[in-house]
Amino acid sequence: MTTVQWTGGTEHWTHKGDIRLFLWNKPANKNVPSAGTILFVHGSSMASQPTFDLTVPGRHHSSVMDWFAERGFDTWCMDNEGYGRSDKSRPINFDISNGAEDLAAGSAYILKNTGAQKLMVYGISSGALKAALFAQRHPDRIAKLALDAFVWTGEGSPTLIERKKKLPEFLAKNSRPIDRAFVHSIFNRDHPACADEATKNAFADAILTLDSAMPTGTYVDMCSKLPLIDPTQVKSPTLIMRGEYDGIASLDDLLNFYKLLPSTSKQFNVMEGISHASFQQKNYLMVYQILHSFFSQPEPSFRG
Repeated sequence: MTTVQWTGGTEHWTHKGDIRLFLWNKPANKNVPSAGTILFVHGSSMASQPTFDLTVPGRHHSSVMDWFAERGFDTWCMDNEGYGRSDKSRPINFDISNGAEDLAAGSAYILKNTGAQKLMVYGISSGALKAALFAQRHPDRIAKLALDAFVWTGEGSPTLIERKKKLPEFLAKNSRPIDRAFVHSIFNRDHPACADEATKNAFADAILTLDSAMPTGTYVDMCSKLPLIDPTQVKSPTLIMRGEYDGIASLDDLLNFYKLLPSTSKQFNVMEGISHASFQQKNYLMVYQILHSFFSQPEPSFRG
């Protein structure tokens, strides 16, 4: 395994009570107009830097943080408790609600230290659930919310049907081991051709540099406790991003959620040729553009 090092950004630390949480910042390009502040939220089986600041030789703009920073966004990600560089000591399974509490602590730090008034928040998979729950609890901190590989009730999800078969195992312990084969399974379960082998291997190297096991809490929640989000309480402008081949949620499940979002500033985008890990797919630049279009969309000057 190749040990990965991250450069070009700044490490930050904050606390949630006695829990120490890691944040990583890549600042905006000073030569372009300021475009806002983004907080990226990782999923169940990897920490934040492998997901959002990945380097793959020959893959231009593999780091989504770099891509958005070049366009004037101040970019941040953080490791939830139990992941990456954040504390892992508590004997709990680090569920989605706990992750939303991490985002509350992390967002407070970012807002205090940057002077930003609100954040643009992107979450993927269980990170989308954490982001949505955070948005419910702290609507005043959200400028725009993007939910990628999101699931609401779980109805009609092939991935969760298979995952539920292991629910007793997940309930029995607070963590689950991961290895290179597991990382490849993230790509192979829906449509293996959506990502290239070099990216899969680089992603595995990055993930395994920081972790050899992952918490079970998000899996338990997604298998047995959905729905966790009340769409009527997600008040911010919201983008739902669904990969064409993603098995985590059915199209109907997401459309039903989308219909109940109260904001008239909402969008739904089905991403062609994408399975689950959007930023690690062959069509990743298309995903960046979809997200950038939403985050950079001007506020309407007329509202009826």
